[in-house]
Amino acid sequence: MKLGICLPHYGRPIEVDRMLGVAQHAEEAGLDSIWVTDHVIVPRDVDVIYREHMLDPLAVLPWLTAVTSRIALGTSVVILPYRSPIPVAKLLASVDVLSGGRLIVGAAIGWMEGEFAALGVPFKERVSRSEEALELFRALWTNERPEIETARHTLSGLQVSPMPLQKPRPPIWIGGTSEGALRRVARFGDGWHATASTPETFRQSKQTVMKFWKEAGREGDPEWSLRIPIFIEGVHQWAVDQKLLRGRHAIRGTAKQVAGQLAEYQRLGVSHVALEVSYTVYPGILDTIDILANEVKPVVDR
Repeated sequence: MKLGICLPHYGRPIEVDRMLGVAQHAEEAGLDSIWVTDHVIVPRDVDVIYREHMLDPLAVLPWLTAVTSRIALGTSVVILPYRSPIPVAKLLASVDVLSGGRLIVGAAIGWMEGEFAALGVPFKERVSRSEEALELFRALWTNERPEIETARHTLSGLQVSPMPLQKPRPPIWIGGTSEGALRRVARFGDGWHATASTPETFRQSKQTVMKFWKEAGREGDPEWSLRIPIFIEGVHQWAVDQKLLRGRHAIRGTAKQVAGQLAEYQRLGVSHVALEVSYTVYPGILDTIDILANEVKPVVDR
């Protein structure tokens, strides 16, 4: 199982030097990935950690390519309807090139209706816009001269650049737990990126994904990944209001208990975990990285 952390680029005063320290410490310690998270403008009456002090993930990703050299860089997740898909496809392809082929694209349709309203994107169109974006990403990342017509875009007689370094393209992991999201994994994705699922809900959703995967005639298995908050006993001091967890399932306990809980997901097929560490203070984040690298990773790498 590969272990990564979500970069704390939200929910706290912006301290670039400290974020840099987290990213580089994660790489030096031997973790596998760093993840960025997407929100643009959050209504004040919605209690989420992403509301304040949030740097744009599509600005943070190119910065990460320059300050790291080995560790994978992922989006958990980019919200597809928020932006025009062709410039986003170019930006993500550029990140893959600049990083030496380290990009993982987690993608989803979004849920915060007030944010869609502020961006002028019809909430009821988020599914069609997301699936159109996924269709365009796959075309633009595999064909320098695509010929494709979608509901909102016609591409003909055009040259695409740059092409991603990874071949055939960067992996696309679809987020979400609705039936539509799980069908989307089979139609457009290379894997499922679950969020804060209990082992039992993960197992049930995995069965549903596999049903749709086989119905779509897909071979092999999708990648199974999970984003989930982590709290290590004796390490975490709350930096934000606990209500911002919004009742989400989390991994909690001693290092040994955390390793055991991750191993349970590993038995369910999870191959990559993005651990949310942004609820604690910076010294606790660095300590968490060390514990993950020295005490937890050896257990799940067996």
